[in-house]
Amino acid sequence: MDSPAAHRLKGQDYKTLSLAALGGALEFYDFIIFVFFAAVIGERFFPADIPDWLRQLQTFAIFAAGYLARPLGGLIMAHFGDKVGRKKMFSLSILLMALPTLAMGLLPTYETAGIVAPLLMLLLRLLQGAAIGGEVPGAWVFVAEHVPEKRVGFACGTLTAGLTAGILLGSLVATAINSSMTPQTVASIGWRIPFFLGGLFGLLAMYLRRWLHETPVFQEMQQRKTLADALPLKTVLTHHKGAVLLSMLLTWLLSACIVVVILMAPALMQKQHGISAALSLQANCLATVMLLVGCVIAGWLVDWLGAAKTLTGGSLLLAAASWHFFAAQTPDASNLFFNYGLAGLSVGVVGVVPFLMVRAFPAAVRFTGISFSYNVAYAIFGGLTPIFVTLILRVTPLAPAWYVLALALIGLLIGGWLHYAERQGALASETRL
Repeated sequence: MDSPAAHRLKGQDYKTLSLAALGGALEFYDFIIFVFFAAVIGERFFPADIPDWLRQLQTFAIFAAGYLARPLGGLIMAHFGDKVGRKKMFSLSILLMALPTLAMGLLPTYETAGIVAPLLMLLLRLLQGAAIGGEVPGAWVFVAEHVPEKRVGFACGTLTAGLTAGILLGSLVATAINSSMTPQTVASIGWRIPFFLGGLFGLLAMYLRRWLHETPVFQEMQQRKTLADALPLKTVLTHHKGAVLLSMLLTWLLSACIVVVILMAPALMQKQHGISAALSLQANCLATVMLLVGCVIAGWLVDWLGAAKTLTGGSLLLAAASWHFFAAQTPDASNLFFNYGLAGLSVGVVGVVPFLMVRAFPAAVRFTGISFSYNVAYAIFGGLTPIFVTLILRVTPLAPAWYVLALALIGLLIGGWLHYAERQGALASETRL
């Protein structure tokens, strides 16, 4: 029988988790703040005489470039994370995010520097993508290898909530700047402020991470000389194909649920039902807060009920709550806040994802396995989901609901497989911390 100590987080564990979550939130803020100011960036970094649609396309192409850089940056940092240490890469990722973000706020505009301006913005965006590709898998591995084994679920769920808080922070900062400044002021200087803030806070978070220690799991591998001898990626692709497939499916669930329910829903509400931008964004903030709560609850439940039961129950709630949210929308926005808040809470099932991914790979190649699976799948599904949902909207206005329903089915199938594996005693020793 487990002792109470096996379930208890110590002071150092809380410190590690807090600093990891804070840094992750700031990195996510730095990565997504661009999209909140995409319109004004397009005006400042591209010629004034080109069509609006072309300017918008070019601006979002620069934003998308960050997603394309994620797999490569994540793999490079993960390789060295498995070879030389988790902490070094954990600190490098936040530095690699903070400096480009700060530099974005200092860039000359097209009027000043011509074509050099958007090219510099593109380069900095690629560096941001490389950084976020290493940060998320690195953070999950770092906290999971620090906390007691019986609290890994809570730690991973809480960290995922922290990462998602970066989206909420970006929304709040963008709202504050646009509310307190005239459009002319935002276009001239206001758009630079969130990049300055993100860069400075990122550097502060990197400084605070100096007090973190290397994970006990990595230190033990160093002492026992059991670090990966071969190229970690080769080992992952050769011996852990099943874990890669599982992790990619889980990443599809995580990325697409957040994209559809949290990121796309406000625009869909405005376009399909004429709900005002102010009201839809207020409801979106509530849904995002509930998502954070849901991630923590899901992580806590994993430690006490197991991943299989938590994922199964969470997927059923996701199916019901998301369908009701999209199907019950009306122009008068009745019950919007309750329905959207419940849908956001149900998306919190994604808090189970990092726990399963951490368990799927042995420690020697854990960072690389998670980084490859997560970043490649995120680049694919994170980018294609908005396009796919938009295409389905031509067939049915409930396209977002059907898409999330399909994701919930994937969660149910994985949960069922986990139940079967547990009954058969098929959990291999290499999947344990």
